[in-house]
Amino acid sequence: MTRVSVIIPTYNRAATLPRAIDSALEQTVGDLEVVVVDDGSTDDTDSVLAGYDDPRVRPVIHATNQGANVARNTGIEHARGEYVAFLDSDDEWRPEKLERQLAVLEDRSSEWVGAYCDSAYELSGASGRLRSAVAAVLAREDEEPAREGGEELIGEILADNVQPGAGSTLLVRTDVASEIGGFDEQLDRFQDPEFCLRVLEAGKLAYVDEELVVREETGHPPADVVRDADEQYLSAYDETVDRFEAEGYDIRSTHELLLAKRYFAEGRLLRGAWHGRKASVSPRHVPGVCWAAGTGVRRRPVPIVAMIAVLALVTVLAVLGRYSIARRVLTE
Repeated sequence: MTRVSVIIPTYNRAATLPRAIDSALEQTVGDLEVVVVDDGSTDDTDSVLAGYDDPRVRPVIHATNQGANVARNTGIEHARGEYVAFLDSDDEWRPEKLERQLAVLEDRSSEWVGAYCDSAYELSGASGRLRSAVAAVLAREDEEPAREGGEELIGEILADNVQPGAGSTLLVRTDVASEIGGFDEQLDRFQDPEFCLRVLEAGKLAYVDEELVVREETGHPPADVVRDADEQYLSAYDETVDRFEAEGYDIRSTHELLLAKRYFAEGRLLRGAWHGRKASVSPRHVPGVCWAAGTGVRRRPVPIVAMIAVLALVTVLAVLGRYSIARRVLTE
């Protein structure tokens, strides 16, 4: 049996797909296959795949676009490996990624069904480097969460303290991925943590404390879409959320912060503030909140300036109104 099946779902990413495939083929683990699921691409993806004269690369074609979750599940169905490892087509792996994950599982019991690692974003420019540096410093002020295990990881994932990132960082036994039903095809967002929560029902996850995945910061769906997906995700684990919040985990308030940042980034400051009022903000979140707010201001400067002016006018009128009432009371 093949040791690892690498599953790469892709849709119209001909420009970045070769980098992802090459990083999989360059792994120091030789016994692998690369299952590329072309999810109905209309660009030059077919030409890219045709250019690989390597028996380890196995293209699987969807006639129409069905979404990343369906494509990942197709990859699981076609996997021949003992383990599956997922890789988004705009990400890449360090050469030793799979070797490190297999090594951390080697001497553990059968309870340990998978392993994940850290990832790093390529934030370009001076502002990106500054944002990363500040976030790294502030992150040290937070309590260190549990990084591996079973039940103890569930609360950490729901509270977004730990992000296994199944889309590119997770290695898991193929039989487990199949038995839990793969990725939830109804979710537009949060499919990665939701998949990991179901993996944890089958066994434990190990952790490799290395940044072995390189990600590019890509666009986000509209904030309203994220809000709807967030409600769907948390409602599916409502009782579990209640249980872990009773143990002290900030889950719903952390998700309110996530939504606030998405609305801030769109320049919808009032909506962002509405979610932010219920949010849980730790020092490590400050750079991200400031970045999101700055992005929103740059995106919609005129409406935001107008909104601030209206709020200032309303505040002044309210103050003048209170002053006028007070003066009447004193003169009567």
